[in-house]
Amino acid sequence: MNRRQWIYISGISVVALILGILTSQWIYRTGLANDPAIKAFFSNDWKTPDGKSVNAEAWRGKVLVVNFWASWCPPCVEEMPTLDKLQQEFSAQNVLFVGIGIDSPSNIRQFLENTPVSYPIVIGGLEGSSLSKQMGNTQGALPYTIIIDARGKSTSSKLGKISEDELRKAIKAAL
Repeated sequence: MNRRQWIYISGISVVALILGILTSQWIYRTGLANDPAIKAFFSNDWKTPDGKSVNAEAWRGKVLVVNFWASWCPPCVEEMPTLDKLQQEFSAQNVLFVGIGIDSPSNIRQFLENTPVSYPIVIGGLEGSSLSKQMGNTQGALPYTIIIDARGKSTSSKLGKISEDELRKAIKAAL
């Protein structure tokens, strides 16, 4: 190959690399949870660990930090104090944390007796696990946190334990 062909191939490679990076960032930011998954989240018949119905429609118009967790999941338990702290910090800014327990109601009730939180906890069960996957958690692992902005669009997500800094940045970006 001559020099001109090398330059041409190199230029195309650089453009393809940049487009790949930009596309992956766009997919990461906007391809998290599709509209049907978010509609399913709001229309689900959520119950508290005590069996009371929760009207998720009342959560519309808020920035939601939805955290899928389980009492048997060490990283889930470890991040809960941070979630609780940030719920209290951001509550005046129309931010609501919602914990979806992928666990039995009795396990969640027992856990919350020892580790109370200031945000709503609802029972997810198998439907919650399925919804987590629809909302971008392709591995189905826990914990999984997704941010939904006030317009009802997912803005970011994190599989695994989320740090306070990561979560703070994600919330501020969604406000």
